Amino acid sequence: MPVRDTEAVVSPVVEAWATYRTTSAQEWTARRLVRAKGDCRVSVVLPARNEEATVGAIVSTIREHLVDRVPLVDELIVVDSRSTDRTAQVARAAGAEVVGQDEMTRSLPRLTGKGDALWAGLAAARGDVVAFVDADLREFRPHFVTGLLGPLLTDPGIDFVKGFYHRPLVGQASVEPDGGGRVTELMARPLLNLFWPELAGFVQPLAGEYAGRREVLSRVPFVSGYGVETAMLIDLLELVGLDALAQVDLGERKHRHQDTAALGRMSAQIMLTVWSRLQRRGWANPDARPAELLTQFRRGGSDTLPNLDREIVINDVSVEERPPLADLRHLVPRRRVAAA
Repeated sequence: MPVRDTEAVVSPVVEAWATYRTTSAQEWTARRLVRAKGDCRVSVVLPARNEEATVGAIVSTIREHLVDRVPLVDELIVVDSRSTDRTAQVARAAGAEVVGQDEMTRSLPRLTGKGDALWAGLAAARGDVVAFVDADLREFRPHFVTGLLGPLLTDPGIDFVKGFYHRPLVGQASVEPDGGGRVTELMARPLLNLFWPELAGFVQPLAGEYAGRREVLSRVPFVSGYGVETAMLIDLLELVGLDALAQVDLGERKHRHQDTAALGRMSAQIMLTVWSRLQRRGWANPDARPAELLTQFRRGGSDTLPNLDREIVINDVSVEERPPLADLRHLVPRRRVAAA
């Protein structure tokens, strides 16, 4: 009976890619990138839903360091994703152009979730290179933008850059330096390693900070929910190949963390997104449709069941997709830019 060699080694493809296509944000200064970008226009897009506490500081930092002090960023857009707080007013006062998610998609079916806000931001942006940054970051620094732009502005062979970082999880009694990537480690990374092992070298496949060439981003669909980052990596791998993808170390990322129930809903959407890609490849039954309702339990509440001491909560975790922007450009309104 053959004995399996249990000494695992890193895939040569993954090792070579991670060595060749991984860089640090510290390698690029804003002034160096201004010289490198030439005629290339750069847009930075922040999808934001009820982020009045953090969006202003992020916009102000980008505006001061990368627009006014050094003219690296040509366009700074905040996509208001149906906020019920003062997100739009705060972002506008800090110096961003604010567009509504529904404004950019009004001629299309209504979708919800982060992915649709990102799609709306891409539709609104005019840059040749578009960088996306989450709007809930604390202690934001300009290198979160310059790090993403560096590989794209200095290497024409790179089409997409994903950020990675340490994500501390702050508890009541302790801090886990890398405890923040729970969905990544428990859901996204195992799935990618199983079915798309070429992507195993990405440290943070679910990172919300990434940038790409507009022409390339316009050719992939955007999943409406929390599966957007997973779908984007898989679709870009198939569209442009691994060598056109890169990652950059952004240091440390501080932001608010969601509770376990919310992470469960995020994980379910990632699973549904992966299932759809497996179906497209013929690796899953094309006629099967997975259940899109997630049953969870919550202690207390008015509907607690006898003998259970919990109430049952049903969540719709279905995901939809906006087709590639290139396919729908004729349906998207042209955005008016106010005169300076």
